[in-house]
Amino acid sequence: MIKDLTKGNPLKLIVYFALPVLIGNIFQQLFQISDILIVGRLLGVQSLAAVGASAPLFFMFLMVAFGFTAGLTVITAQRFGARDVTGIKSSVFHSLIAAGILSIIITLCLILFLKPLLRLMNVPAEIMDEAYSFMLVLGLSITAIVMYNLLSGFIRALGDSKTPLYFLIASSILNIIFNFFFIYYMQWGVVGSASGTFFSMLISALACVWFIAKKFPLLQISWADCRYNHKFMMEHLKVSVPMALQFSILAVSMMIIQSVCNSFGTDVIAGFTAAMRIEQISTQPLFAIGIACATFSAQNYGAALIRRIRQGVRLSLTACFVLSIIISLSVRFYGSHMVSAFIEDGNEGIVHIGQQYLLISSYFYFFLSAIFVARNTLQGMGRTNIPLISGTVELAIRAFAAVYLAKAVGYVGIFWSGPIAWIGGALVVCGGYFLVIRKLNPTEMRKIFLRKHALKYHMQSLS
Repeated sequence: MIKDLTKGNPLKLIVYFALPVLIGNIFQQLFQISDILIVGRLLGVQSLAAVGASAPLFFMFLMVAFGFTAGLTVITAQRFGARDVTGIKSSVFHSLIAAGILSIIITLCLILFLKPLLRLMNVPAEIMDEAYSFMLVLGLSITAIVMYNLLSGFIRALGDSKTPLYFLIASSILNIIFNFFFIYYMQWGVVGSASGTFFSMLISALACVWFIAKKFPLLQISWADCRYNHKFMMEHLKVSVPMALQFSILAVSMMIIQSVCNSFGTDVIAGFTAAMRIEQISTQPLFAIGIACATFSAQNYGAALIRRIRQGVRLSLTACFVLSIIISLSVRFYGSHMVSAFIEDGNEGIVHIGQQYLLISSYFYFFLSAIFVARNTLQGMGRTNIPLISGTVELAIRAFAAVYLAKAVGYVGIFWSGPIAWIGGALVVCGGYFLVIRKLNPTEMRKIFLRKHALKYHMQSLS
C-alpha cells in the first residue's frame, strides 16, 4: 500500500514504517544466522570458521549493492514526494539499467579475484578450500540480491514497508529449508549453505516483480518510459555512487578487522563470527529507524517540508536512545546464552570470546544509532558527501585501532575498534547533519517548493 509520509505525526509514521523494516531485517539476518547455526552444528567449528573468515568479503560486495540501490531509490522517493509521475517511472527505468550493470561488475570481480582476496584477508590454509567454495557460489547469487534490494527499495520509496517484509519472511523460511536440505541430505557442505541463499533470494526478487506488476502501476514502465537521459542518470549516480562507496568503506573496515582476527586462529574467528551475528540482529531496531528516516526525509525533502525533517530526526534520536539502553542490557545479560547457540557443546572458550566482544560493544549502541539516523536522513535529502566522509573516518579509526590494539592487548583490542569508530563517525555525521539542516533557510525552501509545483507532470492519485 502506498503511504504518504509528508502528512501526520512524524514519530508515529517513522515507527510504523520502521516496524515492517525491522521484522524484515530480522528475517534477513536469519539468512545469515541460519547459515551459521546449521553450518556450526552440522559441519563443525572448522566449517563455521571458513564461513566466518570469508563472509566479510561477500559483505563488502553486498554493502556496495545495498548502498547503490538505496541511492537509486532515493530519487524515486523524492519524485514521489514531489508528485511527479513521469519522474517516478523514468527513475525506475534508469535505476534498472544502473543496477544491472553493477550486478555484472560485482559478479565478475568475485569470479576473477576471489582467491587473491581471500589470501589478502589471511584466511588460514586449513579452511581456504571451504571458504573459496562458499564464496564462489555466493557470488553467483549477487544479481538476485541486487534486484531484490532495488525492487523492494522502489516499493519502500512509495511508503510501503510491509510488502517487502512478507517476501523476506517467506524467503527466510525457504533459506533455512534449503540449507538444511543441501547440507544434511545432499551432503554439499558449505556449498549447500551458499546454494540455499541463492535460491531464496531469487524467489524474493521474482516475488517483487510479480507484486509490482499486480499492485503498483506507478512503478510499471512502458516503452514510452524507456528513454535514456544522461542528465537524469547522473542525478541518480550522484546519490547512489557515494552511498555505495560509504557502505563499501564500512565493509572494507570489517574486512580489515576480520583479517586481523583471522591471525588469532580458528577459535577466535568462530567466537567473533557468532558474536557479530548476535550484534547485527540485536541492533536491527536502530537500523530500521534509520531506514525509515531515509524514506521520510526523501519524501519530505521532495515536498519542501524541512521543518518536518528536523522534527522527525529529533524524535527518532530520542526513541533510539531508549532502545539503545534496552538492547544493551539484554545483550549484556543474555549474551553468553546467545553465543552458545552457535557453537557445539564443549567449546566454552569460544563462547567466552564471543561474550567478551558483546560486553564491550554494548556500551556504545547509541552512537551507532545516531549514525543510522543522521546518515540516512542526509542520504534521503541527497546529501551524500557527509556520510561518505563519516564512513572514511570510521574506516581510518577502526583499522588503526584494530591493528594497534591487537598488537598491544591481543584479540580483545579488535573488539574495541568498532565502538571507538562509532564515536568518531557519529560526531562527524551528526555535526554534518546540523550544518546542512541549518543552511536550508526559508529562501531555499521556497525555491524547492516552487520547483516542485513547476513540474509539468503531477500525480493523479496516491491510491
